Amino acid sequence: MTYRLLGPGLASSLCALALHAWGHAPELLHPTALRLAPGESVPAIDGRLDDAAWLRAPAHERFVQFLPADKRPAAWRTTVQVLVTEDALVFGIRAWDPAPDRIRAPLARRDQVKSDQDFVSVLIDPVGHRRTAQYARVSAAGAVEDGLFSAEEDTEDAAPDFDVEAAAARLPDGYSIELRWPLAALRFAHAGGAPWRIMVTRNIPREDRTVDVSAPALTKDALSFIAELQPLNGLDDLVDQVRERSFVGLRPELTLRSTRDASDADGTRRARKASLGAEFKWRPRADWVLDVTLNPDFSQVELDAPQLTGNTRFALSVPEKRPFFLESADVVGPTQADESGENRSLAAFYTRAITDPDWGLRATWRGADAEATALHLRDAGGGQVLRAGAFATRSGVQPAGSQASFARGRLQLGGQGRLGLAGLVSLRDFGSGLATQVVGSDAVWRPGDSDQWRGHVLLSSTSLGLDGGGRVLRVNRERGHRAWLGWRHRDAGWVANVNVEEISSRFANDNGFVSQSGIRRACAFGYLRLGPGELAGIALHDREAQLKLQETRTLADPLLGVAAGQVVDRLVQPGFWFAAARNTGVWGHVGLDSHRAKSGGRLHATRTLLLGFESNPGELLSLINGEVEWGRRLDIDADRTGPGLQGQLEARLRTALPAGLWLEFEQRLGLGWVDAPDGRRAFTDRSVQSLVVLHLSPRDSLRLIRQRTHFSRRSDAGMNLVAQDDVGRVLSLMLQHRVGLSRIVSLGVNRAREQPGGVRTDEVFAKATLGY
Repeated sequence: MTYRLLGPGLASSLCALALHAWGHAPELLHPTALRLAPGESVPAIDGRLDDAAWLRAPAHERFVQFLPADKRPAAWRTTVQVLVTEDALVFGIRAWDPAPDRIRAPLARRDQVKSDQDFVSVLIDPVGHRRTAQYARVSAAGAVEDGLFSAEEDTEDAAPDFDVEAAAARLPDGYSIELRWPLAALRFAHAGGAPWRIMVTRNIPREDRTVDVSAPALTKDALSFIAELQPLNGLDDLVDQVRERSFVGLRPELTLRSTRDASDADGTRRARKASLGAEFKWRPRADWVLDVTLNPDFSQVELDAPQLTGNTRFALSVPEKRPFFLESADVVGPTQADESGENRSLAAFYTRAITDPDWGLRATWRGADAEATALHLRDAGGGQVLRAGAFATRSGVQPAGSQASFARGRLQLGGQGRLGLAGLVSLRDFGSGLATQVVGSDAVWRPGDSDQWRGHVLLSSTSLGLDGGGRVLRVNRERGHRAWLGWRHRDAGWVANVNVEEISSRFANDNGFVSQSGIRRACAFGYLRLGPGELAGIALHDREAQLKLQETRTLADPLLGVAAGQVVDRLVQPGFWFAAARNTGVWGHVGLDSHRAKSGGRLHATRTLLLGFESNPGELLSLINGEVEWGRRLDIDADRTGPGLQGQLEARLRTALPAGLWLEFEQRLGLGWVDAPDGRRAFTDRSVQSLVVLHLSPRDSLRLIRQRTHFSRRSDAGMNLVAQDDVGRVLSLMLQHRVGLSRIVSLGVNRAREQPGGVRTDEVFAKATLGY
């Protein structure tokens, strides 16, 4: 009776006042933003939600559990509020914790906020198709990781960085986060776009890792983690107001470098160089971004992790870390491997094929149902040219002074972008008649919530070849093709990835990554989802019964003398995976495989057992990850099998030091070998990387990296193999002061040694980057 006398408007007002008095604004079904009036006070980004605007902002707290089990109530209370200022979205997130002394909040490097830490993350899709999302992850210590999430692979890529500002505050009953996301760092359509969508997640690492999400409809059955992003209400005419707004960014950089290069053959060379470069970014309006880089220097980019390469036939790809190439990476194509471990998009464009750019231009456009990007640059060269075959990758040194161009456009059709069609063109001109062109098309189709089809067709033409010694030479124009079709299925009972592809013998792309050609391959990987269970009294959160099948056969290649129809590899790998407490995963498979090392050679049966594990044991030992495969392995150079092993181990330790310092230590070990028929070791392949970071403050750090690789082979006259003893060592020390992405000052020393040849490189550098 009283409710009716008050009326709905007055009753709602009193309800809101009561909720404010309790400590937060009204809770809504979807996240809802509060628009601040022009000139209204904007919260300082200090992690504390005590500004006046937060008292008025609607609070969303409909969080549910995603891990270890979905569809359950959230572990602990979490709220998210959103403010809209004239130039940014500001997120305020409050995370309650009944045991705040157990919150894991170490200082960490940028893009190193991982599952062993307490954090919250915001995923935002300003295009609204739930195909890709930008994300920012903020730890309880205020450390930031950001990047892109791709629905097509259901993977995240932490390489792209956005100019976000974040801070955290520890509270007696938990922690709070403030995250400022400039509108200039968001990519959205100028007109006709779908509603912006977001999801907030919270990671709680305890005995059982828990992940809560703000999207109640999200389950593990979804094709991707961003399948259920929710509309962000309250934006109203924000896009109309800011879509014409122009943003300009300039980041000049100055590098001073002193080097000494020496080798047994060439003696010693010394050089000193001052280098001035710049990166310029202009967003003339919401849907366009123009990037220019001049004389970029990448001395502060972290070293690539060493890999075991001594018993490998094919070239190995490495991830991109250079900022210019990461803008609009999602428009170029997926940057990470899919669930089967493959990233076939690298065949179209692989930015690490650009070794040392002198300058570069890039333009990206995003519409409501289409997007495109194009770049052109000059590369000083010095990297590798790859020419693949069915059994190995040949390599040579890139000619200096090449021009590289790439463009790709995509059209989205159907509701939520269920059908995407794209075309691309890639050009690489080395001069003197040496050039490679690639044109192609790719597509993705999602007929329902459980299935996805993808594929591409690429056509290449090149006049660049390699002779037997790896020297670049001009050849009569060679043409090739690459065709691929993949299907991915995921539901409550089972998951499958099926791929078929054909790569002709002369397919090449000097702007891409092509490590194998002249083959036809079919591969299937899938698993049954068995759900929770128990093993020897240990509770298992999830279990899978896995199977991988693959067969690769040769196409005819007269140039390399390869006959058609030979089996290169045949894989039959039944396996398992299960998850347990402390974010522990254990997996394994039996390898009932066959491999052929060379054309016309014997098809060898290899029988191996693989076991792997990963875990976040605790605050001190925050990560341990290892995998080992042993049994009868193939010695490729000797073309025979023998007892052997290949394994890797990674461990990460973090500990607090006096005076607010933090020490971070990462150790990576790799080891492989195969024994000869006489029982002695035929070869041994080792790699070691030690990384130590002393965090002096959230902005200052001292980083030390030490790497060592060592491949040794015993001579074998019967197999015509000579002894090898190749050693590489790298030592890098860098002191860095960093304020976001805009202002970075680095001082460093690098030292590298290689044997044989006595190659020695020493470098001292200082670099300053300022953002405007």
